[in-house]
Amino acid sequence: MRYEFLVGLRYTRSRRRAQGRNRFISFISAVSMLGTALGVAALIVVLSVMNGFQEELRTRILGVASHIQVSGYGGELESWQRVADGAARHPEVLAAAPYVQEQGMLSFDQAVRGTLVRGVLPAEEDRVADFARYMKAGSLDELQAGRFGIVLGRDLALALRVHLGDKVTLIAPQGLVTPAAVLPRVRQFQVVGVFEAGMYEYDSGLALIHLRDAQVLYRLDDAVSGVRLKLADLFAAPRVARELVGYMDEPVVVTDWTRSHANFFRAVALEKTMMTIILFLIVAVAAFNIVSTLVMAVQEKQADIAILRTLGASPASIMTVFVLQGAIIGFVGLAGGTVAGLLLANNLDVVIPFLESVTGATLWNKEIYYISELPSKVLAADVVTIVSVSFVLTLVATLYPSWRASRVNPAEALRYE
Repeated sequence: MRYEFLVGLRYTRSRRRAQGRNRFISFISAVSMLGTALGVAALIVVLSVMNGFQEELRTRILGVASHIQVSGYGGELESWQRVADGAARHPEVLAAAPYVQEQGMLSFDQAVRGTLVRGVLPAEEDRVADFARYMKAGSLDELQAGRFGIVLGRDLALALRVHLGDKVTLIAPQGLVTPAAVLPRVRQFQVVGVFEAGMYEYDSGLALIHLRDAQVLYRLDDAVSGVRLKLADLFAAPRVARELVGYMDEPVVVTDWTRSHANFFRAVALEKTMMTIILFLIVAVAAFNIVSTLVMAVQEKQADIAILRTLGASPASIMTVFVLQGAIIGFVGLAGGTVAGLLLANNLDVVIPFLESVTGATLWNKEIYYISELPSKVLAADVVTIVSVSFVLTLVATLYPSWRASRVNPAEALRYE
């Protein structure tokens, strides 16, 4: 083992019971390690939460929405079957399902709630969405033409205080013009199912009815609002949406999920970038502590440095000693922070409920964050990037103090010894 490493390790782990400056230097070293560990742990946890949030949000949105929507100009599509057949010719389209989407108002007893009404064909809808997995009561197959059944989001059902078998009144905004007045179209629907997608936007504001019942209620005859498509690769949606125009025999509007929900994902990506920059500043502060630690160590060890120089140590060797000392401080902090960050990121489902029980505060509100639980996904690439950049910062922090140490003049340092 080279003596530079031995000397650097000895300086780092010195256990002398000295007073004053030596003890203060040891304290600053400990603070530097702790600061580095906290910064790295915070980065790993925050980026893991951001990754999990992004994936969970995308999964839940596309579990209820669709990869691509094909609609007609003016909001109505007359020959939806021809459009679905044309889209099915694209090799990356796995399934297609028609839908009717309109606004409505649900009423039960004294409760009233506005909602988005979606008319679907249950058998076809199961191929493009995951409602079967999200059903908490009843079944999507209970939606049958002419029986006027309805499936509600869980939070919407709770707000209306309805249960399976209850009959709710659905009011369509399009009115009936009579000689006396304009009357709203009203129809009673029986609750045949409740779903919970885990995303508040849908759980509190979406109601499903049969496609034919929606056409009758909204007077669309055989027209629909559009066709929903499922792709083999959801990330290919923008490209496939552009290509689908050439597969259609009539003018249509093609929209993919990256456009219809762009604001969500842009916000998450921007927040992830900004949080990464902010948290890297914590590591930078810890690196500055390493600078101060080594500067004071150089001042204290000037006599030792001078003796090493008189024994034949080169300036490069002296510089290596202090670079290694700073690198050891950084490495210990990085190792501790990485372990702590990985443990915390992989156990947030336990940590968050524990903190909520201890503090009595709600740390995760799905009405604010759109999803019902705090997600976390650790990516190896993120961990490697965090550790690599943090270690480079600690190494850069050692360069100036180590250069100062290599410039110590032995004669000047030993003059008053």
